[in-house]
Amino acid sequence: MHEPSPLYAQLLGETARIAWSELEPFFARGKLLRVVGELDLVSVAEAVANDESQQVASWIAGGLVELLRVETAADYVARDPELWAVVVAPWVLVQERHTAPGTAGG
Repeated sequence: MHEPSPLYAQLLGETARIAWSELEPFFARGKLLRVVGELDLVSVAEAVANDESQQVASWIAGGLVELLRVETAADYVARDPELWAVVVAPWVLVQERHTAPGTAGG
């Protein structure tokens, strides 16, 4: 296993749990990107920061990264799920974390 890059380590340190209410202003400005659970949020943030446009485009084409939709925002308001976010200006990347396999609600 290789060592994470300095940028990955920095982004990891800046990644935190966040309430939807804190993300709403970014959603309103169209700056909130949703990352699906299968992907590593920090790896996606690193790719965005490094302008790896082919990789990011591939994730977007596959539906793994998307501009957060109104339906998703409404779902977040209704459920208040556990959300994690990291800023890669001008974007904020957000990912819903699910409970660990084998636990209630997983």
